[in-house]
Amino acid sequence: MSVAAEHRWRRYDLATQYEDGLEAAVQAITAGELVVLPTDTVYGIGANANDPRAIQALLDAKHRGKDMPPPVLIAEPAMLRALVSEVTPKVLRTIEAHWPGALTLIMKAQPDLRMDLGQANGTIAVRVPAQEQTRALLRRTGALAVSSANISGQPPATTVDDAIIQLGDSVTVYLDAGPAPGPVASTIVDLATTRIGRIVRAGVISHQDLRIHLPGLVDAPVPGHEAPASGDGSAVGAGNADDEDIPSAPQETEASSPNVTATGGDAEGGKFPNTPGA
Repeated sequence: MSVAAEHRWRRYDLATQYEDGLEAAVQAITAGELVVLPTDTVYGIGANANDPRAIQALLDAKHRGKDMPPPVLIAEPAMLRALVSEVTPKVLRTIEAHWPGALTLIMKAQPDLRMDLGQANGTIAVRVPAQEQTRALLRRTGALAVSSANISGQPPATTVDDAIIQLGDSVTVYLDAGPAPGPVASTIVDLATTRIGRIVRAGVISHQDLRIHLPGLVDAPVPGHEAPASGDGSAVGAGNADDEDIPSAPQETEASSPNVTATGGDAEGGKFPNTPGA
């Protein structure tokens, strides 16, 4: 563990301090504090997804408003059913092909879901990261709200040092797994406002690969040629590898029809982002 006298945060090298680091992270999450953790794209800043005060602390640390609710990371694909209202066969085939991995799905949330992630308009963005140390943490904490570990508008953190420089004492525990694969973020697919799905942020997984299981999937528009996402003229487009928050979901554009904790297995009228992330 590395602790600087003038700082309140603690840093753990997961190569040599794995159990100590995960235990410290669990304690911080339980206390409503923030943790920086590795993912398979860039480093993320995480909070208890069931704790509204922790979510607000995450948004404050990033200088971000509630109009940009963070995605939720879960340990196993099977946890998705506890978060969303429906998992269709094509969604099941998609997650079987790409989870764990760099794919974030925006879906309709369970009607009784008590996660206050921000102005999500009844939707939730979910991902299973392909990072085993973080998945181990998720199995101990349950679902975490996780955004890229950077101040909004700044470059994403691909090392813990990058995250410390930007986030400093707003975070209690930093988990260091070495350089992250970034800076390219996860691909975000909206399945909440359209039956066929559309990419609202281009990322690691290509439109071509996703169309294997989502054959009608609409690709992200070329920057500068964005199509409106809803009647209010909100734009949808690819991002700039800066953030993982999901702005408030628009109303449906075509007809379409609890608290969550880990169980030891199987946790971005507004507009979608031009901003990527973890």
